[in-house]
Amino acid sequence: MTQKPNPLHSIKVNGPIPAHLARSVIEETLRAAILDGRIPCGTALRQQDLADLFGVSRMPVREALRQLEAQSLLNVIAHKGAVVAPLVQGDAVETYSLRILLESEALRLSIPLLTHEDIALAARYIEELDIQHDYTEIGRLNRLFHMALYAKAPNRRLLHLVEDGLNEEERFLRFNLEAMGLGKLSQEDHRALLRAVENRDVARSVELLESHLNRGVEVITRYLASPEAQSRKTSK
Repeated sequence: MTQKPNPLHSIKVNGPIPAHLARSVIEETLRAAILDGRIPCGTALRQQDLADLFGVSRMPVREALRQLEAQSLLNVIAHKGAVVAPLVQGDAVETYSLRILLESEALRLSIPLLTHEDIALAARYIEELDIQHDYTEIGRLNRLFHMALYAKAPNRRLLHLVEDGLNEEERFLRFNLEAMGLGKLSQEDHRALLRAVENRDVARSVELLESHLNRGVEVITRYLASPEAQSRKTSK
């Protein structure tokens, strides 16, 4: 019987990790591997295996896994430990309903505090999305565009929750954008939203954001119910 390759073999560790950096290095390395699919959904991450891989004790590994769980990238399951969380599935409507509440509030709080540099950064992400064809990069740039608009919200806990939702969407887009038949994300939505933000029109900005996210949930829900999505799900 052919043995499945160990996903951890895709992770390269360059030399010893300084003790004071161990937790952050492990967290960022695993986060990147989960987001780009090298460690797929459902993979159990065992503390001792990770400690051996990174050449550290189990303590920084445990702390890193807690951080990834807080970012909704891992679930802790009885008898299996930390397991890579699934992508958006049948609860897409509930997921996006929560995102709309959180992101609308973050945008409302952020707009009055945004600088011209913040708005210029968001505009650059739109320009990069216009010429980008790599689905991994499209997901990343979409997340960065939205976070550029929310970044000045003074409620840090709110921003952490918002970024968790965007991380989940980024993972979903990386693996499903091509199959969904969407060569590009809705750039017109992005441009209209940015114009309203630049004009400091909070009410209009929130209205456009809600419309944009509602369109997203319609497309994703329709895709998840399609025969192609069901086929991809059962083939994994």
